[in-house]
Amino acid sequence: MQSWISNIARSCARYAGSLAAGIVLLLGAAGAAFAGMGQPSDWQVNFQGAASPVAESIHSFHNFLLVIIISVVLLVLVLLIVVMVRFNEKANPVPSKTTHHTLIEVLWTVVPVLILVAIAIPSFRLLFLELNIPKADLTVKITGHQWYWSYEYPDNGAFTFDSLMLTDEERKPDQPRLLAVDNEVVVPVGKVVRIQVTSGDVIHSFAMPSFGVKIDALPGRLNESWFQATREGMFYGQCSELCGKDHAFMPIAIRVVSEQDFASWIEEAKKKFAANEAPRPTYAVNDAVAGAGIALSATR
Repeated sequence: MQSWISNIARSCARYAGSLAAGIVLLLGAAGAAFAGMGQPSDWQVNFQGAASPVAESIHSFHNFLLVIIISVVLLVLVLLIVVMVRFNEKANPVPSKTTHHTLIEVLWTVVPVLILVAIAIPSFRLLFLELNIPKADLTVKITGHQWYWSYEYPDNGAFTFDSLMLTDEERKPDQPRLLAVDNEVVVPVGKVVRIQVTSGDVIHSFAMPSFGVKIDALPGRLNESWFQATREGMFYGQCSELCGKDHAFMPIAIRVVSEQDFASWIEEAKKKFAANEAPRPTYAVNDAVAGAGIALSATR
């Protein structure tokens, strides 16, 4: 009896592992085909392409977990099928009176522990990679507002600029809808960029999928994260916190360029955004508050 159960358990484990690996490979290939780089793409079935060491680690950890999850599900499915076929009333008219099985009891205790340990080790490594900020080559301070972002370069002249979403009339044909902005963040490729994130009003969330960055912007608090872009190009993200009625219209655009182009952009930005007094966007709620204030003053 024990040897038969042991053989079934080993066979099920091998079958589940092989099938899970095959499915993961197929999903990975399909995801690579449909996932875009730097922005969402049509029929996307996987993450956006990784463009930083943290994002690459996140993708690897996700694929590892996918193998474990599929293996466990398939193993349980196979065992259920075996039980239904082997131990139904017709196939097994005289049921076994076995009350316990030492090997199975050890397995269902030890195997989940081993699985949790196998998950914990890369999970802690990934958390350490995300939270341990290396020596930065560049710092960008980010402030969330309702509903746009402000950026400051304290290491490169301390200039500040606002970044607002382009309307359909303003954006060019090659710019993505609801993601293109008037002023993009520019960073050099291959350099460690430390981001300091805060908010000027409510809770926002700065999220860049291709860089593996997602960090809350809290009023009165300065949160830090980092990324190191591994390739040049345009990368888009959005606010990932429900921050109000225009939450869906608060995109993030980061352009990664060479060091030479970045140096040139810095010189231009210092002139363009010097003593920046760009007008803030006006919303109906602000007009209503202003109107109420005027009416109150008139009654006094």
